[in-house]
Amino acid sequence: MEVLLNEVSIDAENIYINTITHKKTKEEQRVIGFEFNVISQEYHKITTLLYENDFTIKVPAKNLEFRGRINSYSTSITNLYNENETGVFKLELIEL
Repeated sequence: MEVLLNEVSIDAENIYINTITHKKTKEEQRVIGFEFNVISQEYHKITTLLYENDFTIKVPAKNLEFRGRINSYSTSITNLYNENETGVFKLELIEL
């Protein structure tokens, strides 16, 4: 499913979308998490994007859009500078 982070399209898999409620304030925030593959040729572009930390998040298929920031992030490989390598990135974003 397509997820857009600041208008950069990501082919996301294993997507979940939840809402959390803070006990004290009763304020609700949306949370979205997903996995996506990154090939070595896209590594610099994707990691530079993730350094922005805050995003306009869109999921067109779910008619969802909100501002969020990285809550957690991991990758299966830390060096995608080698040609023809692929890593799986896991990303969770929380509404601002």
